[in-house]
Amino acid sequence: MRRTLRIIAIVCLVPPLHLHAQTHAPTVTAHIQMAASSPHDRHTPAGVVLWLTPLQPQNLRPSATRASPPHPPLRLLQKNKQFTPHLLVVPIGSSVEFPNLDPFFHNVFSLFNGKRFDLGLYEAGSSRSVRFDREGVSYLFCNIHPQMGAIVLSLRTPYYAIAPATGDISIPDMPPGDYQLNVWGENVQPSEAGTLLKTIHVAGTGTNLGNITLQPTPNALSGHKNKFGEDYMPEHNTPYK
Repeated sequence: MRRTLRIIAIVCLVPPLHLHAQTHAPTVTAHIQMAASSPHDRHTPAGVVLWLTPLQPQNLRPSATRASPPHPPLRLLQKNKQFTPHLLVVPIGSSVEFPNLDPFFHNVFSLFNGKRFDLGLYEAGSSRSVRFDREGVSYLFCNIHPQMGAIVLSLRTPYYAIAPATGDISIPDMPPGDYQLNVWGENVQPSEAGTLLKTIHVAGTGTNLGNITLQPTPNALSGHKNKFGEDYMPEHNTPYK
């Protein structure tokens, strides 16, 4: 009996062979860069979003190694007459809260591509929310303060990355397969922004997409009109500060 117990203990201490065979899912990397029209151009790719849409429906499910912890409520704060963060990428179907942390009224509206809505005026300390139920880019503004602008990008795929100023991006834990590659940037030419660049194949060893060069444009949020399609009133002429 004693010998039998000793053998069982030894067997239990040996890890199953299939655990040693597990490998990490591949990583997709790329370098986003902005084309320079002159040696003095200082455009950076910060804020450019690259996402991969699976051509195999089963790959829309997060891979076994991709953690999906509960995340705090999605919020775009209104503080000091600014939206924070300026860019928010959310899963399609997400609700985003818009708390007013300023001591005066705000309004949030989007009347362009993406989700169209108008939250009306609401006072300091209150909050309203919007459900982004379609994929696309939503440009957000305040009907009182023209300097306020933000972007919500809703995606049906969990495989995306936001480029830092260096342009080096990485999307880990990618199930092998075929994907459509999309790129969007706030200050990228419309012919490039949000369009399908190509179909890529992600192999088990990972995929490097190399350099992706985009053409810069002026700020996409500057010079916008209010929700009535009119110029903004001078701020000192409005009762809402």
